[in-house]
Amino acid sequence: MTTAQPTPSQGRPVLGPLSVTGALGLLLVVLAALVSGSAGAVGAAIGAVMVCGVFAFGAVVLGAVARVAPAASLLVALLTYTLQVVLVGGVYIALSNGGALEGPVDARWLSAAVIACTLAWITTQIVVSMRSRQPVYDLPSHGSEASVR
Repeated sequence: MTTAQPTPSQGRPVLGPLSVTGALGLLLVVLAALVSGSAGAVGAAIGAVMVCGVFAFGAVVLGAVARVAPAASLLVALLTYTLQVVLVGGVYIALSNGGALEGPVDARWLSAAVIACTLAWITTQIVVSMRSRQPVYDLPSHGSEASVR
């Protein structure tokens, strides 16, 4: 893939997965409300919002770091992933310790929404990344190519 200018893809790493995950989250909330009532809908809503918020924050932070200091991208990606896991675990612990999982929040729908929305986010992010036109290397100019041979 060699083009003079890459196709602008700003916002796609966040907006594409966010829209797909948000739509799936809304579908899960409706399904949970029909199957398990308000506790299921609240659990699915918390799970979907948590995944959308955590992953969107991570993608925005990683995108900003990649533009400013590309060499630090891998380190920031690993730290962001660790923070995301800790944050999701912290929400589960807070809901469990607060007694919400025994009453107004259905833990099964919360877990199902987190798993389904995470898979949707990751799949969509992979598809968007594979379709984006981002050159991974620079081709030598014609003059320097002739002098190398």
